Amino acid sequence: MKNNYSSKMPSIGGYLELQLPKGEELYPTLLKLNTGRNAFEYILKVKRYKLVHIPYYTCEVILEPLKKLGIQFQYYTINEQMDPVLDFVIGSEDCLLYTNYFGLKQETVIRLSKLFDNLIIDNSQAFFSEPLENVDTFYSCRKFFGVPDGAYLQCTSDIRLKLVKDVSVERFSHLIKSIDLGIENGYKDYIANNRSLSNIPIKRMSALSQRILSGIDYKTCKYRRNSNFMYLHDFLEEYNDYSFDASSVNGPMVYPLLLSSSEIKNKLLDKRIYIASYWPNVLEWTTNKMYEHYLTTHLIALPIDHRYTHSEMKRILNVLKTIL
Repeated sequence: MKNNYSSKMPSIGGYLELQLPKGEELYPTLLKLNTGRNAFEYILKVKRYKLVHIPYYTCEVILEPLKKLGIQFQYYTINEQMDPVLDFVIGSEDCLLYTNYFGLKQETVIRLSKLFDNLIIDNSQAFFSEPLENVDTFYSCRKFFGVPDGAYLQCTSDIRLKLVKDVSVERFSHLIKSIDLGIENGYKDYIANNRSLSNIPIKRMSALSQRILSGIDYKTCKYRRNSNFMYLHDFLEEYNDYSFDASSVNGPMVYPLLLSSSEIKNKLLDKRIYIASYWPNVLEWTTNKMYEHYLTTHLIALPIDHRYTHSEMKRILNVLKTIL
């Protein structure tokens, strides 16, 4: 007998699926896309900028959409507060891309929004910083949570691209392995997943990533990040060469510790404390006399995310106390 039911009708029965909690995303009204770099590409496509000013101190994946669309770009430098050095003119068909570094630069974002109409904010490192009204802003979900991909976008243009939904099932193995086998055993899959996201087309966020993001306790995650950050800061502030205002932390990505020594990362690694590097490509773009070059080789991004409590922060400090 021919089945007259639509193939899109939800099934009933069968085996039990992976059980994930249902809730609400932090940014339910924003556009839901598959990657942060594709959210950036979305803005570039609808705004049709001719030239984009990008910081030297950024991830190389930012170049993907610029090269794909054939859009010219120029690098700019940042100062020791990680604010842009605005020694250039932004034309009517140009725009400024600024990174909310480590989720600590919201005041700079606000200041820039008052100076420039053609502004794009990269909140890949600032998931909990809400987008400012009338400012194009994008987020990368996997920088903050255990999802294979996913991005949010506030786009001020009325133009909307027609997109198909992405599928993330082939990018999920490192997340499962981290639970069953430990984070080290999933690392190879994690790297492979990162590579698989290169130059993929803009799509809507997958059902898997959206489901995971709908079940996160964002209030607790932000609280834990803030608490861990301040626990480290209370001790490390006097040693930190990077000075910032910690009075209004808002779910920061990491604790940025800037020291003259470039050997501390390896000593932390020996104790199974893994430190991300932001960003190796900057060494190719800059000279060793530039501040961005120094940041890349000397900034230690200490993990403070919601997986951890003060117990893990104390362990980090105990290692650092033997070095500082």
